[in-house]
Amino acid sequence: MDTTAPSEGLGEVVSHYLDKGIVLIIADLLSLITVSSCLVIKVPQINTIRENKSSKGISVFGLCLELFSYTVMMSYNYTSGYDFLSYMEYPVLLLQEYVLIYYVFKYQDMLGKRTQVFAIFYTIIATLIYLKLFPIIILTFLVPFCTPIGATSKVLQLLAILRTKDASSVSRTTWALSAFTNMTRIYTVYVQSHDLMLLSNFLISTFLSLSVFVAACVYKTKTKTA
Repeated sequence: MDTTAPSEGLGEVVSHYLDKGIVLIIADLLSLITVSSCLVIKVPQINTIRENKSSKGISVFGLCLELFSYTVMMSYNYTSGYDFLSYMEYPVLLLQEYVLIYYVFKYQDMLGKRTQVFAIFYTIIATLIYLKLFPIIILTFLVPFCTPIGATSKVLQLLAILRTKDASSVSRTTWALSAFTNMTRIYTVYVQSHDLMLLSNFLISTFLSLSVFVAACVYKTKTKTA
């Protein structure tokens, strides 16, 4: 039985992949690292709030904007029938966002009737999207707003830290990962597509994530020494 053909085929695939060049291979590796990081990016923040039993310094409105952005992007990809691997990070981020919002609302005493009404409304919309009964034209209209909304959510978080001068409930690990993943996307987008709109988006996101990280470091230290 000839066993050389499969190995030769595999060798050809590897050789063809290596022919892409080191720059594109690094881009693929960074993309894999970015997606992997998204699987746990919110976990440190959730754990910090649970351990402190406080969500002081966390912007509620910023979280809601982030939830809106993740929901629209995942819904648009799902409704459009795109390959799941191309937007796999969004459902994972959403699951983490649900848990994070629950604990933030819990420790800010916001799990009242108004929140329950909004949760029911959100669930109804999500169900319509899952059944593909929600008009895709609305999602298509909302997608371009996700970039400025995502940036606004970071600005609100930064302002929340500066206003309260307390970052005891803010996870520096989460914001460091956020800055890192945005930084890797700058490289991958520049190498693979040169899309100026995406590049500007990730440059702004990197700057804002780093700003939140620095503010969290400064005010967490001040809180400890106070």
